[in-house]
Amino acid sequence: MSKFMRLAKSTGVATGLALVAMTSAPALADHHAGAAEAVTVGGAEMLPTRNIVENASNSPIHTTLVAAVAQAGLVDTLASPGPFTVFAPTNEAFGLLGDETITALMQDAAQAQLAQILTYHVVAGAVDAATLIGMIEEAGGEVTLTTVEGSPLVASLDNGAVALRDELGGVSYVTQTDVPQSNGVIHVINGVLVPQPEAAAGADD
Repeated sequence: MSKFMRLAKSTGVATGLALVAMTSAPALADHHAGAAEAVTVGGAEMLPTRNIVENASNSPIHTTLVAAVAQAGLVDTLASPGPFTVFAPTNEAFGLLGDETITALMQDAAQAQLAQILTYHVVAGAVDAATLIGMIEEAGGEVTLTTVEGSPLVASLDNGAVALRDELGGVSYVTQTDVPQSNGVIHVINGVLVPQPEAAAGADD
């Protein structure tokens, strides 16, 4: 709950929040073992010959993410060779933030904050599910990932699914793994990850 209240405060939004701090762990994430084969996301085919931006643009469940990437000026970055691992929130995940928060983040004045939140969902390198799970197990149950934004993101396992804990204590889950891209890999998640408001919003006025 405090995750969204603090995010709202940092974007100047005081009402209209979805008061959800954690989403439920899926029984099992949808795993795809073949990195070379095309898979579908939201019913749309994701081709491994296309880059992250091209494939995300074809996903009907990632329209908010695609619009946010464009607004944040990250299209060229995520279309570059990388490679990148992207934890991609669905439209439903963004909906948990509430319409007012999303609207505030999509304003030009919030572009830097939006970019920092989105890059908090990106890790350098192509980290597939097997590698990530191996890292979690080798680390004794949870591993800290360094995001492109620069802040830490903690990954663990919960009922067979990868759980991601952000800096505000919110937990999101990977619901579909290993969507191959020409410049990395996408893992679909059911929540929006948020770094510390100070990191996302800059100095407070």
